[in-house]
Amino acid sequence: MSDYRGRIINLASRAVETNEPFRRVLNYAEIQYSYCLWGRMPGSVTDEESPFNECAHAYLAATKAVLLSMREMPRERAAAGEIISAVDADMVRRGLALITCRFSGEAFNTADIVKPRWSGIPFHAASMASLTGLASLFGLGVFALRRFSRPKAQSPE
Repeated sequence: MSDYRGRIINLASRAVETNEPFRRVLNYAEIQYSYCLWGRMPGSVTDEESPFNECAHAYLAATKAVLLSMREMPRERAAAGEIISAVDADMVRRGLALITCRFSGEAFNTADIVKPRWSGIPFHAASMASLTGLASLFGLGVFALRRFSRPKAQSPE
């Protein structure tokens, strides 16, 4: 499902005839996605030990709900059906089941944002390496900006 998230959200954001529950779930999917650092943490979807796994399942469940609700919309029905068929075929090719890990079967509530387990990051090598690398890049960027934005000293005359 994560490979199709962009297509699903793009289709949903262009939907014309929507209702409040649809917009609420779409909004939740977008907010939840940002809480999960935009799906950029390695292993967030595939590694059950990742501190971002439960968070990722929340935005994917919301994305799936958005997709399935578009099957009932006259203008989006065909495109949603194509995406559903592609997801189904991809899951079969990969040998995946619809429920693949411990968080897949949990229901979600649009009033509850699922946050990453921040305390688990030091114990998850991929997450720790990713965030350490990001912090290092940020630190180097700040250093470079400060270093090169200083006014040049004038030489005495």
